[in-house]
Order: sequence, then structure tokens, then C-alpha cells
Amino acid sequence: MPHKVILVLLDGLSYSVAEHAMGHLHAYVGAERAVLYKLECALPALSRPLYECILTGVPPIESGIVHNNVSRLSNQRSIFHYATAAGLSTAAAAYHWVSELYNRTPFDAHRDRHTARPELPIQHGHFYWVDHYPDSHLFADAESLRLQHSPDFLLVHPMNIDDAGHKHGLDSAQYRNSARGADVILADYLQGWLDDGYQVIVTADHGMNNDRSHNGLLAEEREVPLFLLGDAFSLNPNLRPLQTELCGTVCELLGVAHDKPANLELLK
Repeated sequence: MPHKVILVLLDGLSYSVAEHAMGHLHAYVGAERAVLYKLECALPALSRPLYECILTGVPPIESGIVHNNVSRLSNQRSIFHYATAAGLSTAAAAYHWVSELYNRTPFDAHRDRHTARPELPIQHGHFYWVDHYPDSHLFADAESLRLQHSPDFLLVHPMNIDDAGHKHGLDSAQYRNSARGADVILADYLQGWLDDGYQVIVTADHGMNNDRSHNGLLAEEREVPLFLLGDAFSLNPNLRPLQTELCGTVCELLGVAHDKPANLELLK
């Protein structure tokens, strides 16, 4: 049975902070209505390469998106491509690099900020280009897309956790409180999404270190959370999913043909 999917990508959220700072998400885990896994991100632990990894299932050394300054359209097939090829609808409220990877590059704010183009992989979009764009606004952007278009696949991608980490570092009140703030915002939307039949995935691209950066091998840079919520998930806590399996697993949930690795044990 096909399902609609919301993928929430909390940019820069280290597993060590998600493990103790996301009280609302952990309430679902405690009630056995969600599960939390620890993922190890692909290398390098940088944003644009890992957006590509998560959305296409292809690690950076194979995709060629090997650092944040590789600004071009992806040459891989993403969740957006598989979904639209199957006649499903797609949407994203996300950082402008996502638009550059899958819709049009370079990003032109006047043309691409608000996207409504059924022929593009991301058919409906609200894209931002400053890292301090408020998470509250980003989630409102995403919900407006959901309510207006009822997309089969929706990407929600806020940046304030990563922004706080780059300004203050992993071991800072600002970074931890930014994670707590994202959890509070999620609390306003999560149950409504589930009630409307969406399967919800909450994860991160990479973590953060005390040097206020990420691109190395430290656990705090590579280990990220994966929360799964919805009645299509097995909620088996003993599994060890991979970041490269997220694309294929979402495609399985959507019920669309794909050729990417997937972790079927995550699903009922």
C-alpha cells in the first residue's frame, strides 16, 4: 500500500544532542509510537554532499558532489525524480542548495524562491538562502505547501541548528537550545501529519564539533539521529539502517519503482 511521506532534515543535528534534547520526539519513542536509530553519515560530513546522499542514496565520492562548493544539477535520480515519474506530487521547503541540485542552477531567488512548476522534480517549493532564516517560518512554509498541494513527498529542511553550531559549537547552550526549539516547533505539526496519513522521517545530514564545524571523522560530526514515526514502520529498535538506504526506503513507502538500496526491515 503506497504511503505519503514527510522527510524532516534537521541540518547539523548531532545524535548526542538529539538523544537528550528532543523531548517531544522522545515522547513518541517512549510510547512505542516511534523509534530512534543512530546513523553514521557518509563522508565527507558536509551539507550539500549529504543532501545528495540522503535524497539519491549515492555517497559523495560516487555522486561527485564532494564539497559544498560543487554547484550544479545532480546527475543522479532522487526521490523527487522517482516520485514525479510515477505520477506523484512533490514539494520542498528547503535551503536553496536543494533547488540547485534537483530543479535549476544557479539559484535565482526572484525566479526560484517560490516554485510551482509541475514539470520539475520538485514541483512545489519554498526555498531560502540565509542560514538564520527562522525555523518557525520554514515549518510554516512547509505546512502551507502541504495544505495547499497535499504532496505525496514533502521535504522539510530547517537550518537553525546548524547555524547555531557554526556560531557557538557543539557544547553550547545555543546549539542545544536550537535543537530543543526545533523539537517544540515539530510538536505543533507532527500529530497532524500523522493523523493525515503521512509517514514521518526525522533525521540530519551531519553533526557538529566543538570547533564550530564538521568535515571530519569524530563521532559528534558523523553520528546523526533517525526518528521514524507512522503506522508503516516496523519500529524494530534492533536494526542498523544506513544513510544511503533512506532514498530507497522512502521510495518503497511511496510505492514507486526505483533502483536504490532500501532497508525493508524498517517497514511492516
